[in-house]
Amino acid sequence: MEDGGPSDVWAQGDAYERYMGRWSRRVAEVFVARLGSPAGLRWLDIGCGTGALTAAVASRCRPRAVLGLDRSAEFVRAARAAAPGPARFAVADGSALPLRDAEFDAVVSGLALNFLEPPETAVAEAARVVRPGGFVAAYVWDYADGMALLRRFWDVAAALDPGAAALDEGRRFALCRPGPLRTLWTGRGSST
Repeated sequence: MEDGGPSDVWAQGDAYERYMGRWSRRVAEVFVARLGSPAGLRWLDIGCGTGALTAAVASRCRPRAVLGLDRSAEFVRAARAAAPGPARFAVADGSALPLRDAEFDAVVSGLALNFLEPPETAVAEAARVVRPGGFVAAYVWDYADGMALLRRFWDVAAALDPGAAALDEGRRFALCRPGPLRTLWTGRGSST
């Protein structure tokens, strides 16, 4: 996630948890269950935020190891405080992973691809650090259409303050739609 400074809710663990954390945890549980992966894998969570996906992997997948990375030191602090073992966390940029090639069996990212710049580089980095035969998987919110709560919020915000339209995640994160996501995944790194 972005580390935009002290007023950026996307970098403050407690603020994010109050705003979206409960939903992040729920979607992480569904995502991990659908992966149906075997026990004993080495996992990497890119853009781990407050650790919802990392915690779901640690508690449900019986991993050999799981590492959550995020650019925000505050998010990493929050994740460390909340996630069960064997989860570990570090501050790192998902677009320039400080990791060896083929180091992980599974590389995942929850609700973060739209914050990683550029997302194509983050996907290529994920493909680089996954072993041959491993997998890379991710999910994002459908800000434009499928996430009714946020869609209604931004519609009302823009109606009350036309300047708020520029902040609308449905506009800012065009990546979070089926077409752009398909293009991203069929580009660099799609062979894993």
